[in-house]
Amino acid sequence: MSSIAIFPCRHTPAENIAKELAHRLTLKIYTDDNLITDTAAEFGISEDKLRNAMFGKTSVFNKFTLEREKLINMFRHTLYQKLNSTHQWLFDGFLTSLIPASISHVLKVLVVAPHAERVSYARSVGMSEKQAQKSRKEFDKLAYGWTDFLFNKEAYESSLYDLVIPVAQKTETELVETIIKCFHTTSVLHTNESQQAVSDMLLMTEIEHILLEKGHKIGIVVVNRDVTLTVEEDVFNLRKLEEELSDLARQVEGVGKITVKQSPGAKNSIYRRQKFELPSKVLFVDDEKEFVQTVSERLISRDVGTYGVYDGEAALELVNEDQPDVMVLDLKMPGLHGVEVLRQTKELAPEVEVIVLTGHGTMDDMQQCMELGAFAYMNKPVDIEELSATIKAASEKAAAAVGKNLTSKKG
Repeated sequence: MSSIAIFPCRHTPAENIAKELAHRLTLKIYTDDNLITDTAAEFGISEDKLRNAMFGKTSVFNKFTLEREKLINMFRHTLYQKLNSTHQWLFDGFLTSLIPASISHVLKVLVVAPHAERVSYARSVGMSEKQAQKSRKEFDKLAYGWTDFLFNKEAYESSLYDLVIPVAQKTETELVETIIKCFHTTSVLHTNESQQAVSDMLLMTEIEHILLEKGHKIGIVVVNRDVTLTVEEDVFNLRKLEEELSDLARQVEGVGKITVKQSPGAKNSIYRRQKFELPSKVLFVDDEKEFVQTVSERLISRDVGTYGVYDGEAALELVNEDQPDVMVLDLKMPGLHGVEVLRQTKELAPEVEVIVLTGHGTMDDMQQCMELGAFAYMNKPVDIEELSATIKAASEKAAAAVGKNLTSKKG
């Protein structure tokens, strides 16, 4: 059955037309909140984590953990069940972006207006100029962050939708009539081909799940059960990777022909499978930028996921917003001293394991750091293998502490 999906554009009449469309066309409304609640129930994931995956910033460690991709994959699986049901839906929210364009019996709609018109609309419903500007900017930041992550495109890019309607002083009634007129065209009919696209969505979702669990982030397209896997980076041994990816994809029942290719615009970086058994959330804190970059590159080459900042204030901000498992910390830095960073880190997040790595420390510094809860105290220059081994041990301790906390909460 045919359905409608509306991507939100705050402070336009589109905010109020969903109920009218649903009433006129006998559609069942399904929102982002519904998707989050259903996905949490299906997969046993907290709603806060899912909400952050949809509306929050991408973690600086995400390229090593692929956590956001995994959570979005769960969204897709839940959404597939709705698309495969006999209901006619009015999908309302960011979830519109998760519906493949090939599912042609879902009309994807964007009602949009210039910034000035949106601010004027917000003021007409009681907001001040300042409130309206702030609200619009905050919402657009969320929307752009979402579509940029999914498609590398802006939220209001017309190619993402079947129908784009500029408000241009249209009333809510006129907007509803325009959408209904398009909805009743033959291009939105439910056909065998569009239903096959729903089945292809499930295959794509299941293949993506298997690949992500094995540490692979790959472009996936499924058409009539035939699968194309696209690698976006340079590859040392494409044939070996092709065999590995094909073997994984064949684990999904119903898959047809599998093609693995490299993107014509492949990035200069080398493709790496993420190894989740190794540390993936390591924060490196040192004011010597070249040292941070060099050591981080050497750790990443050993599959240790590392992100660097260059002062104590930035480190604490990141601990508060995007908590690492392990911190590698210099002591003598401009601004906040490393010992104070260690102290505040342990207050903010006691489970973060801190490895002090310094070239100017004293015995008193070492004693103070260990008393504050440092996992290890190391001196520069450091052997990269010794540092890697220490980070791994610290990561294992941090993971054990998190597991213990989860168990105690369940109890």
